[in-house]
Amino acid sequence: MAEGEIIYLDNNATTQLDPAVIEEMLPFLTKYYGNPSSGYGFAATARKAINLARERLAALLGCQATEIIFTSGGTESNNAVINSALIDVRGKRVVTSSVEHSAVLRPCQDLAKRGCDVTFLGVDRHGNLDLAELEAAIRPGTPLVSIMWANNETGVVFPIEEIAEICREKRVLFHTDAVQATGKIPMRLRDSPINFLSLSAHKFHGPKGVGALYVSRQTRFSPLIAGGGQENGRRGGTENVASIIGLGKAAEVALKYLAEGKCNVRSMRDRFEKSVLEAVSGASVNGAGAARLPNTSSLLFEGIESASALLLLDRQGICCSAGSACRTGSQEASHVLRAMNPSSDGARRSLRFSVGRFNTDAQIDRAIEVVPKVIDKLRQSAAPAPVATAL
Repeated sequence: MAEGEIIYLDNNATTQLDPAVIEEMLPFLTKYYGNPSSGYGFAATARKAINLARERLAALLGCQATEIIFTSGGTESNNAVINSALIDVRGKRVVTSSVEHSAVLRPCQDLAKRGCDVTFLGVDRHGNLDLAELEAAIRPGTPLVSIMWANNETGVVFPIEEIAEICREKRVLFHTDAVQATGKIPMRLRDSPINFLSLSAHKFHGPKGVGALYVSRQTRFSPLIAGGGQENGRRGGTENVASIIGLGKAAEVALKYLAEGKCNVRSMRDRFEKSVLEAVSGASVNGAGAARLPNTSSLLFEGIESASALLLLDRQGICCSAGSACRTGSQEASHVLRAMNPSSDGARRSLRFSVGRFNTDAQIDRAIEVVPKVIDKLRQSAAPAPVATAL
């Protein structure tokens, strides 16, 4: 490794742009700058490129291209679904989980303030949902259930197909925030009862500020943003052409890695996790008893404060987090980890490491060397000084 090299282990916060994505975007930032809604041939170049991006994303998701709406990202997509399903909140009920991303939690909390009955389902100590509890929560007057596909902090994967089937049987719309799952696990939406799915390009090596919303062709949808009729009248505003093209390319590359099974992200994560657990006493995995994303390791370290650990790791060039990047700077401990163990202070003693395909074995080796030393240093500094005794 080069001296001063950054070891980026925070790929659940954002990912490095794939060079192939940059290469495909550049012409549409310089040469092909036409508005895709214009009627002349110069603009048609942008329009055709957007159509190709839609087809590439559809291939990754296993759906039809016409079922994809391009948005500014996961947050907009989530809000668009909730707004569409609950235009009138009176007498309505929404079911979601207590460990959702703030892009779902906050809109649902706002619904509750407006008189909507919102059920926030709890999880067990491993982060698992009780599907019987979920089914019981779906009562008459429930237009929407929203459950994330994979948790951004722990990597815990929910049984989305089972949940979607429960909702189908109850004749309730089902939405999943798949921002963390897209590009990491295979999807085939054409065979699924999922009605809505949200995603964001920058989580799978695409650009920031662009995402998409999948809306099943059998599902009614009312736009959040009205305007000039773009996206077949489902999302107003001139398209972010270069970024949409980047999203499409990132989807194509992600599908290639999933299909070929050549990505060694899981093996790097497992090796890192196993080595740190062996080297550090009092360390454990948050979500160990649940299915998890192949790249995510949320580790609890007894006897430390995560904020102090982050500072020391940063000085060693290691980037990780204590939870969601959207909460950075907040003094509040992770709502996800508190939901998993309300009586524990583990939420303040945990670190999230998330591997990406641009990480190397050498970087993992370095992290395995540094992390135990940082934990040991923090524990020593926190240990009480020995009491002097009189002779």
